[in-house]
Amino acid sequence: MLQDISVIICAYTEKRWNELLAAVESVQKQTLPPKEIIVVIDHNPGLLLKVQENLPHVIAVENGEAKGLSGARNSGLAVAKSDIIVFLDDDALATPNWLKFLNEAFFDPEVLGVGGPVVPLWLDNKPAWLPEEFYWVVGCTYRGIPETARMIRNPIGANMSFRREVFEAVGGFRSEIGRVGVQPLGCEETELCIRAHQHWPQRGFLYQTQASVSHRVPGNRTSWRYFCSRCYFEGVSKAFVSRYVGVTDSLASERIYVYRVLPQGVTRGLNDFFFHHDLSGFARAGAIVAGLAATTAGYFVGRIVLQISKFKKGVGLQGVSRPDREVSPSLAARTGS
Repeated sequence: MLQDISVIICAYTEKRWNELLAAVESVQKQTLPPKEIIVVIDHNPGLLLKVQENLPHVIAVENGEAKGLSGARNSGLAVAKSDIIVFLDDDALATPNWLKFLNEAFFDPEVLGVGGPVVPLWLDNKPAWLPEEFYWVVGCTYRGIPETARMIRNPIGANMSFRREVFEAVGGFRSEIGRVGVQPLGCEETELCIRAHQHWPQRGFLYQTQASVSHRVPGNRTSWRYFCSRCYFEGVSKAFVSRYVGVTDSLASERIYVYRVLPQGVTRGLNDFFFHHDLSGFARAGAIVAGLAATTAGYFVGRIVLQISKFKKGVGLQGVSRPDREVSPSLAARTGS
C-alpha cells in the first residue's frame, strides 16, 4: 500500500549550497517519488530567494519559529500535506530505494516512525583515532545501533520519518533543544520520540536497515576539539531531554551504551594496540574514555542550569532558554488542518 510522503530538508547557510542541491536531487531520483519536497530555510532571506529561483520544483518556505533546526522542522511540518513526513539533512544523500523501504515499514500500524542507517561519507581522510562507538558525534550510525530491523528508541535526525498523527497528538520539536547553526546541541528528535512513546506505550519506532543515506563529514568535524565539544553538548542536551520526559526514559538507551557498548570498545581498541601493534587502537580507547567524560560533564552542567532556571526564568546556555516553555502550541492545529 503506497502512502503519500512529504520530504523536508532544512538548510541555513549558502556554504552548503552544492550539498543542498545534491540532497534534493537524490530525493527527486527516488524509485518511489514523494508527493512533495519541502526546503525550509532557517532565517536566511538570501538563501530562501536562491532556492526559490533555482529549485522551482520544491516548496521553499522560511522558518517562522525560533532560529534553529527544531523551528525549521516545525515550519516544514506546518505546510506538509502527506500522512508520512520524512526528514533528510541538507548534507546527506539518499539511496534510490530510500523512500520505498521507509514506506514499506509503515505497513505495520504499530510503527509510529522509521529511521535507517546514516553512513559517513568522509570528505577528508577517515580519522583513525575516532572510534565507531562515537560516530554519532558526526551525525552517523554508530556501533551499538542494531544491525537488523528492530524497534529502537529514536532514529538519527539525518534519516527519520514519522506518521503525521505523531505531531497532531504530541506536538512538534522543542526549540529549546537542538542545533542552532553550528552550535553542537542536539537530541530534539530523541525527546520527541520519547514523548510519542509515552503517549503510545504499545507503539514505537523501527530501524529499517535497507533505508540508508550517506552523510557528508567535512574535515572540521573530525578534529579533537570538535569531538570534545560535541560530546560535551550532547550531555547538556540529554540533561534538557530529561527535564521534559524524565531521567528514566531519557537515559534508558544510554545506560546500555555506557555499560555494555563502550567497555567493549575500549577492550577492542586496547586489543588492537597490544596484539596487532595498531597505535590508533590505543587512541580509540582513549577517545572513548575522554568522550564519555566530556558527555558526563555536560550532563551535570545541564542539570545545574536546569536547577538554576527554576528560580531564574530564562536562564540557560547560549541558544537555550525557558526550559518550561510549551511545545509549539499551534503546531498540532496546523498539521491537522
